[in-house]
Amino acid sequence: MTEFAVRRPTRAPTHPGELMREIIEEHAHLSVTDAARRMGVSRQALHAVLRGRSAVTADMALRFAQLTGGRPELFLRMQENLDLWTARQRLGVRLAKIEPVPSKRAA
Repeated sequence: MTEFAVRRPTRAPTHPGELMREIIEEHAHLSVTDAARRMGVSRQALHAVLRGRSAVTADMALRFAQLTGGRPELFLRMQENLDLWTARQRLGVRLAKIEPVPSKRAA
C-alpha cells in the first residue's frame, strides 16, 4: 500500500478576500462602496472581508460570484484551507496527542 504525504504549508494560505479585492479593484474597476452596493451588503462588511479581517461566508461568496461571474466554490475552498491551516497552528501538539481509532479495512 502506498502512503501519500500530506503537504503542510509553513505559511498561511491566501485569504480569499485578497483575491476578491484584486478582482474588484484591478479587473472590475469598482470601488469597495460601489461593489458593496451592487452586492447588497454594507461597505464595512465587504471591506472586512477584503482586508482579511472577516471570513468569506457562503452568502458573501454567492454575492461576489454573482457580481463578477465567478464561482463561489473557489472562495469557499480558499476560506476552508485558511481555516484548517489556522486551526492546525492553534491546536499544535494537542492534535498529535489524540490517539486515532483503528480502522477496519476490507481485505
